[in-house]
This record gives sequence, C-alpha cells and structure tokens, in this order.
Amino acid sequence: MFQLRFDLRVPPFADITHVQQYREALDMCEWADTRGFFGVTISEHHGTEDGFISSPLTLAAAILSRTDNLLCSVAALLLPYHDPIRVAEDIATIDLISPGRLVVIAGIGYREFEFDMFAKDRSTRGASTEAAIELMRRCWTGEPFEHEGRTVWVTPKPVTEPHPMLMVGGSVEASARRAARLGLPFQPAIDDPALIELYYAEAEAAGHDSAFAVMPSGPGMVLVTEDPERTWATIGPNCLYDAGVYAGWQHDDQRSIWKVDATDIDGLKASGQWAIVTPDECVDLYREVGHAVMHPLVGGIDPAIGWESLQLVVDKVMPALEG
Repeated sequence: MFQLRFDLRVPPFADITHVQQYREALDMCEWADTRGFFGVTISEHHGTEDGFISSPLTLAAAILSRTDNLLCSVAALLLPYHDPIRVAEDIATIDLISPGRLVVIAGIGYREFEFDMFAKDRSTRGASTEAAIELMRRCWTGEPFEHEGRTVWVTPKPVTEPHPMLMVGGSVEASARRAARLGLPFQPAIDDPALIELYYAEAEAAGHDSAFAVMPSGPGMVLVTEDPERTWATIGPNCLYDAGVYAGWQHDDQRSIWKVDATDIDGLKASGQWAIVTPDECVDLYREVGHAVMHPLVGGIDPAIGWESLQLVVDKVMPALEG
C-alpha cells in the first residue's frame, strides 16, 4: 500500500510558509484519495522552531472532510498533554464525519519542554496515558457516568463500534504491556520483534484473543524522482535538518526508527530511513517491504518536488506493480 506522511515543518531557511504547506497537504490528500493511496499519517509536537504539527486532530478532521477513502492515522496523539474528555469528544465528532477512517495511536510524549509547557509531570506519563484511555473508552459508550465526583456525558457517541480505532504506541516493554493489558492493538515506534513477542504473550496471558500489532518496516521517507542525485543535491539540507532535529529530541528511554545520527547525505542514505529513488527502484522497494511511505513535503521542500514524486508513483510505479 502507498501512504502519505506529513509533519509540516518549515525550517528557518525554507521559502515555503505554513499557510502554503497546510494548503498543499490538503490538496495532496484529496488528489491521492482517488488514485489508489491507502492512508495518511500525521503526528504531534509542540513548541518547535519549525512549527511541527501541534493540533493533529484538527488537521485529521480537515483531511477526512476532503477525502472519501483515505485512512488518517495520528501517530501519535500525546495524551498526557490533553483533557481526555475533550479528546473523546473530538474523536467522536471526527468519527461521525468519516466513520471508521480515523486511527489514533496513543503516545505518552517525551520532550521535557512539552511537559513543562502543559504543566504536566513527565514521570507519571505512562499512568496518565492509561487512565486517559480508560476514561475515553467510557466516554464513547454515549452513556452518562460518574468520574471524580462529577457526571460525564459525551454526546453524540461515535458511530464506530465498540469505539473509534485506538492503538497504543511506544518503544519500550512498558508500552507493550500497557497495550496488552488494555486489550488494544500495539504499534511500536521501533522495529523490535522482541517487543512484539512480549505484547502477544502478555495479551494471551490477559485473555485478549484479538491482539494485533503493527511494526514499522522500510524507509519512513520515500520520494520518487527520475534523478535521485539531483534531488538529493536540491533537498539534502532539508532532509539533514529534519533528521538532526528529530535525533536531538530523543532520550535514553525513547527509541524510534526516526533517530538517525547522520551529519551528511551519505549518512542519511546509509540509514535506510531516507530513500530518494527512481520509479523502478520504488517498484523494487515496494515488492520488498509491501508498502511505501511518501513524504512529499518533508523538511519544507518545494511542493513541486513532492507533486512530481506523487505523479511518478501513479504514472510509473503503480502500473508496474499491477503488471
């Protein structure tokens, strides 16, 4: 399957504005919706120099209102920063707009700045995320209930049963155990088979017979071009900026496929996470991993480069795979 990914960063040296990026992202989603793409993934961070997406549910609603087929995944929604009752209402509303097409991966967050910004305790992020999930699931029943001495009643309830698609994210054993304990699907941020095995074992022990895990594989950034070296030369600074900022956010208790310690283009190429390929190479990549994640506005690049990449996928990659 072919997917889109956006984080809508604008580095200080980029020419594009956030207004332009948001417009281009929505246009790309609407275009891809009728051309065989499966879904789009967006994320959440706060207080960044480059303006990383900070309101993913709002953006998800906009994307889903412009499309009829794409799934929209929020990977991840950082629950410790939010009021879970309001989040439950927002997700229920989006599910009514686009039944079954919103997928939310619950994350616990990790950047100290963000916890300080929202006056939240980083040391309790795991427990607060689990409590938020439990509360949201009660909200989605559509029935009033008592919570902390007050009545909570979320209406209208979502249409998807038993509730909108909710998964648990993370990169450590505690995350796998949390997903299993809650009886929810698990989507780790790292390619770690041992973590998946632990999740399935814990789910079986807890009596959950519908356990399901998705592990990342293949590059997280794919662009298709007729001349990869020319494209690398053009957007290399954008990609290096993107990789460097993300790597600088990571902590010892946080693992991610996006942590790439590269100081030059060769390092990005060698990481396996960044792929600028010809149409034929994209065909081979797809056959190897079973999907391709297109990142057409990565690092604030010229949208024309992203549009060219998407058009090549439709004109040359998809037909070759069908053949």
